[in-house]
Amino acid sequence: MLKTLFSFDYSAHARFVAPARERSELWRLIVGLALATAVIMLCSPLLWQFLSYVMSEEGHQALYDDFETFLLPQSTLVLLYSFGLVWIAVAAVVIVLHLRRPETLIGSPTIAFLQAKFVVVALLLVSAALIVLPPYRFEPALVPGLSFARWAGFLLPALVAVFIQTSAEEVLFRGYIQQQLAARFNSPFVWMITPSLLFGLAHYAPQSYGSNAWLVVIWATVFGVLAADLTARSGTLGPAIAMHFVNNIAALLVIAPQGEMSGLALFHYPFDASDEAAVRALLPIDFAMMLVTWLAARLALRR
Repeated sequence: MLKTLFSFDYSAHARFVAPARERSELWRLIVGLALATAVIMLCSPLLWQFLSYVMSEEGHQALYDDFETFLLPQSTLVLLYSFGLVWIAVAAVVIVLHLRRPETLIGSPTIAFLQAKFVVVALLLVSAALIVLPPYRFEPALVPGLSFARWAGFLLPALVAVFIQTSAEEVLFRGYIQQQLAARFNSPFVWMITPSLLFGLAHYAPQSYGSNAWLVVIWATVFGVLAADLTARSGTLGPAIAMHFVNNIAALLVIAPQGEMSGLALFHYPFDASDEAAVRALLPIDFAMMLVTWLAARLALRR
């Protein structure tokens, strides 16, 4: 089992990358990323325009006022759903610039779904074990977030929103960028590390994390490498999306730091992201959990 668990047989990755090989010029990737960014920037104001038509003036103003802190569940939902623009932009780029179908960014949809299901089950079992095993309380003690009734009311749209957000990020970084680089370069150091570094830098937020900002970048980069490994091992985006999805459910819907992006959480840590000492103390635990979930996902994919 250990030999299978730590196998780095990436033969399935060749099938995943195959649709990108015909038009794998670097200029297409660079232009594609620029076009995707332009589409997102052009469409974002349209989203706000749409909300202004379907919402009351008071509700729209409340969202607008909260759009820097995301303390309201509604504004957090809008942010997460807005990642659908990433899906639309990348799909458009693939169709227009690479002349291939958007579903090729995922791999075989049937296999991706089955692999994702196995990984989600494995990660839920790991989470259940962590709840059952000691220690039986969080240190420092958690504080309540949303009431359970209100949290349950938001749960279904929040799960859909988190899925849209996590799948969009995986489609961009592990789908489009990883595929295009792997179609051009054989070295895993290029097609694993480059998208992961970009993913990490996308999480650079010194205004939120202070001196921990680069530690968060390192955390996200390592997460990106592990997601790239799952993608190369499985030949689809299913496992990476599943790992990302379960991780973000825990971080956004179950327990979140107080303050920014805490609007949908059932519980809060007794500190916010700007508490540098508290966040720094939590990061090693997050790193350990990330490795455990990656190993559990790999175990679910053994063959």
